[in-house]
Amino acid sequence: MEVKLSSESVVSARTWSLPDLRNSLKNPMLLHLAFWVVYVVFFGLLYGSYIDDYYNAFMVELVELPFKVALVYFNMYYLMPKFLLSKRYLEFFVYLFLLTGAIAGLMQYVLLPFLIHPLICPTTCTQDNLTLYRFVKNIVNINYLVLISATIVLLRNWYQHQRAARTLSQDKLEAELKFLKGQIHPHFLFNTLNSLYSLTLKKSDNAPEMVLKLSGLMDYMLNDATAAKVSLEKELNYIRNYIDLERMRYGDRVDISFNESGMIAGKQIAPMMLLPFVENAFKHGVSTEMENAWIRIDVKVHQSHLSLRVENCKSESAERTAKEMASGIGLKNVRRRLELLYKNAYSLEIEDEPDVYAVHMELDLSDRTDEN
Repeated sequence: MEVKLSSESVVSARTWSLPDLRNSLKNPMLLHLAFWVVYVVFFGLLYGSYIDDYYNAFMVELVELPFKVALVYFNMYYLMPKFLLSKRYLEFFVYLFLLTGAIAGLMQYVLLPFLIHPLICPTTCTQDNLTLYRFVKNIVNINYLVLISATIVLLRNWYQHQRAARTLSQDKLEAELKFLKGQIHPHFLFNTLNSLYSLTLKKSDNAPEMVLKLSGLMDYMLNDATAAKVSLEKELNYIRNYIDLERMRYGDRVDISFNESGMIAGKQIAPMMLLPFVENAFKHGVSTEMENAWIRIDVKVHQSHLSLRVENCKSESAERTAKEMASGIGLKNVRRRLELLYKNAYSLEIEDEPDVYAVHMELDLSDRTDEN
């Protein structure tokens, strides 16, 4: 009978075997078994080539294997956790030395003369193997195996601690970012509701439109601003709506200029990252001026580089210093978020002149998820 395998069945068999291989590599029991198989094969071939008798070499390794396995696992799961990892080094080395000496003595003075010599290698395993030199050499050989296994344990322990530290650090970072992002919403609402309250006191016809725009901004905050990144187009549209709200509040008394340039489409940015600078301009500049107030907002994008400059006039009677103007919740918040999210990929400069207060921010919008 001729059996034919279709190409689909061959591909299916291959795709089925790859996940099985990956799962096998994650199985601790199989990894341990593979280690001991490699150990026996390596040293069996090594000693077999030395004595020119591979059968006897492998048989000796198999007979001694249970004692070596017991020593290795006792060291890994008892001596190391209890003494070495607890920094009780003297006790660890004393107990390990006594234990390896006992195993070496058992192998040399019991196994060798009563089992290995008469049954496995009566010609090659001679009485010369019972010397003190051979005993010390056995201890050294056993400790090679202990050293290899201990190194594996220490490396695994170090890796787990590093991974736990990274996880803890990432959890703290995410918690802090959530806290900072949570501060943005009430801070923004407080300022916007103040504007709305001002219009309702004046019985302004713009109050219903302000409510509508505020509803749109709330939709952005609840649905988009919770993400790690949003499109730069949405973020700038959010700022436009905010500026429209402030225009309703101040009317013709404030000259507001908002300019954008460059390739904005396709760029991503952390949400609510630009608004605090615009808010700060209205809060500390416009609100202190009764007339001829002005604000300039310029956004430029070149490749993955964003430049934001916000300028506002200052009241001659205002006594705020740059420190006071930059100490609000919004700017403190955005400074911290910049440190957490963009690290060394941003610059922030504040200029405090007698008549002008300006903020200039440079931001790298390229993908930096690998650093965060």
